Amino acid sequence: MNWKTSFAVAAYCACTLTLSAQKMSVEFAESEMKRAPEAWQLDHGKRLFFGYAQGVGCCAMLDMWHYTGDRKYYDYVAEWADTLINDKGEIHLYEMADYNLDFINSGKVLFDVYDETGDPKYKKAMDVLVRQLARQPRTHEGAFWHKLIYPYQIWLDGLYMASPFLARYGATFDKPELIDDAVKQFLICARRTFDNRTGLYFHAYDESRNQRWADPTTGHSPNFWGRSMGWWFMALVDVLDYVPENHPRRADLITIIKGMAVTLPEYQDKDGLWYQVLDQIDREGNFPEASVTSQFMYAYAKAVNKGYIDSSYIEVAQKAYDGLRKELLKKNPDKTWTLTRCCAVGGLGGSKYRDGSFDYYIHERMRDNDAKATGPFIMGCIQLEKYEAEHGSRPARKR
Repeated sequence: MNWKTSFAVAAYCACTLTLSAQKMSVEFAESEMKRAPEAWQLDHGKRLFFGYAQGVGCCAMLDMWHYTGDRKYYDYVAEWADTLINDKGEIHLYEMADYNLDFINSGKVLFDVYDETGDPKYKKAMDVLVRQLARQPRTHEGAFWHKLIYPYQIWLDGLYMASPFLARYGATFDKPELIDDAVKQFLICARRTFDNRTGLYFHAYDESRNQRWADPTTGHSPNFWGRSMGWWFMALVDVLDYVPENHPRRADLITIIKGMAVTLPEYQDKDGLWYQVLDQIDREGNFPEASVTSQFMYAYAKAVNKGYIDSSYIEVAQKAYDGLRKELLKKNPDKTWTLTRCCAVGGLGGSKYRDGSFDYYIHERMRDNDAKATGPFIMGCIQLEKYEAEHGSRPARKR
């Protein structure tokens, strides 16, 4: 074999590896679009709604647009946004008076749509969401209540829903005080939910200690719900996109990320999966769950790509991907992919009271292709593929 032949073979192999590496992000995004031809149908949607889960799925599609350059992913999201928001910037079925952080999450997609269209209705809608956060009830330390119906409560979920949006708005429209506020949300939440014994973060904190689920001394909820920590980890790696390098508290957020990177592999099973209740893998009834595994896969891979943690941690993300492929993903007869064992919902309190017990979490409803899992899965595949494209082989973990 001469050098020309060798070069051609090497080039072909490199191309083949790249195409193979990209295949899952594209195939799974295509699977979601086939199941949900319109974005409101994501997460098994039954009506047009500014839902946070549809927002997660649409954020994944915008990531696909930026990653592949294929405009169909942008168009998929833009059609949803255009239908939801009228010319006055009013959002369909949105009620500010609910002071619900979940409503903020879908606002993340409006930045790209506004950039592309220049239509002022999208800026007006973002302004409305920022006004909500300006008026949002807070704990005495300044943390957002998760919802008006959940007074004095910080939930890990809420950090993902609101704080990256707030920081991006501040960075985009030159409002540095909003970035400061977003960062403050993380610092308060970390202080109030971190558990020294396990290195994990409790699902929620009740400043008032009035909730039945709240520890009367600490205000903590009883358990470490997987997806709540998945939201927390994703929120941290996402918000840093908008926190300036010279921000005085940026390093504190990276320190939190590094701590999680060290801790979480202790709770990963032999197949690479994380469980519905993170710290009780061997307890009867607990099970590996798709959304938390996808969320951690994404957060680890992005944190590596951004340089927040050592590159050897890409192995943790890859192990999660391999576990999902082996245990929780299935190929359908129509060539689409299904992600199984997704927790449909989880929370605390409410009219049908959720006490945060182990028994509560393991009996929540499961379903396939929940957008809280499929969105992070697509995002995580993109981050792994970016790492492969830049670095080729993955380094061994440092022990």
